Amino acid sequence: MNTNQGFKKGFLWGGATAANQIEGAYLEGGKGLSTSDFAAYKDPYASGTVNNFTFNVTSSELEEYTKHSESYLFPKRWGIDFYHHYKEDIALFAEMGFKCFRLSISWARIFPTGLENEPNEEGLAFYDAVFDECAKYGIEPLVTMSHYEMPIALTKKYNGWISRELVPLFEKYAKVILERYKNKVRYWITFNEMNMNLNSLYTGAGVLEDLVENSLEAAYQASHHQFLASALAVKAAKAIVPNVEIGCMINQIEAYAHTTKPEDQLQAVKSNQLNMFYPDVQARGYYPSYIYSYFAENNLTIDSKAEDIEILKNGTVDFVAISYYMSHVAEAREDASKLAGTFDSPIKNEYLELSQWDWPIDPIGLRISLLKLYDRFQKPLFVCENGLGAKDILTEDKKIHDEYRIDYMRKHIQQMREAVKEGVDLMGYTPWGCIDLISCGTSQMSKRYGFIYVDQDDTGKGSLERYRKDSFYWYKEVIASNGETV
Repeated sequence: MNTNQGFKKGFLWGGATAANQIEGAYLEGGKGLSTSDFAAYKDPYASGTVNNFTFNVTSSELEEYTKHSESYLFPKRWGIDFYHHYKEDIALFAEMGFKCFRLSISWARIFPTGLENEPNEEGLAFYDAVFDECAKYGIEPLVTMSHYEMPIALTKKYNGWISRELVPLFEKYAKVILERYKNKVRYWITFNEMNMNLNSLYTGAGVLEDLVENSLEAAYQASHHQFLASALAVKAAKAIVPNVEIGCMINQIEAYAHTTKPEDQLQAVKSNQLNMFYPDVQARGYYPSYIYSYFAENNLTIDSKAEDIEILKNGTVDFVAISYYMSHVAEAREDASKLAGTFDSPIKNEYLELSQWDWPIDPIGLRISLLKLYDRFQKPLFVCENGLGAKDILTEDKKIHDEYRIDYMRKHIQQMREAVKEGVDLMGYTPWGCIDLISCGTSQMSKRYGFIYVDQDDTGKGSLERYRKDSFYWYKEVIASNGETV
């Protein structure tokens, strides 16, 4: 009987980042160009209303960016220069009391084109230094193998994960980093938010969407190949890393029915099924029956081989990780099938406030998600992204008073604690962008998430000085009290 009244001892409090949004040094240390290096800055307000997703790239844009890169801004190429500031940044994380730091490894820093037979030693050595710095402060790394980037050469040669050729290339990469860091990294995630392939094929799978006939079919074909690569990486991790814990991850998009009308309720069920499809495969080891019905209804054909059944069966994950930013509203309407499984619903929930980027703020939705996920999988869960993007103001005395962020996170932590009391096995909490970084969706710097302010604007100008926000001191108290003081 679970009588837990709060977060367990050893709960992994920390923060989350991604290599392509913080590292910079995009051509240093032998790194190759990645897909994220071609995410050009586009004014998200150009249309008059905020566009949260400017990260898609077409084949013609890629050609233009390659030929005339000097004419465009590519903020993910400079990040926040974590490559040269990692000691300072990790020291600040330690000051907050981090138990865990979620980061990713850039595939292109290890295999610059993805096609090399031998890895790049300079790239491997960089992450050695980062993990050693974490160890100095007793911080556990939680490492994502693939977080919205891959060598651009694999997009140009194979059109990304649409090709099965990437499966052995990723397996080679995974085995190299697992072997290299087997005594430094215990916690791993294979792919970041794989379900976001349904929102941006280029970002999630390195696929140039204008070169495929059916983008929905391409998204599921790319996902199938990533499922195989993930399963093979899990199998390798079990053989290489002592006491390894390796998980999958989705962007959790809990769908509510718009009304009590049965048709709306049914659409909510279908929307949630498409979201759960990804952990269903990775945590259970097989394709659920409902997805075959969905494929048939939408005339989708996914190429697979007989051996895939065993690969998936033998590569199930230990835990299910989620990012959680908002809930979704589903309705039986003409475009319902197109909207199912997508990140942002055009139907706004009248009971929820919106962030500055029009994202619904729904702390109870996180609790609902955790309860349903744990009921479904009976595996430990990890909230490895959650946070509020906002425009912070640096005062003349170098302070940032971000009570709005504290309020947002306080409410989400309270709901996590209630879920734990109700029996959910929760491993940890690493809120997104623990230090300000380049936005994934818009490549902005001004959409800030961190506890630490980085002096840099959307065009890359600034001193790169780091300043502690009010939320920095608040989160330090949260960690010190194991979530009791919020």
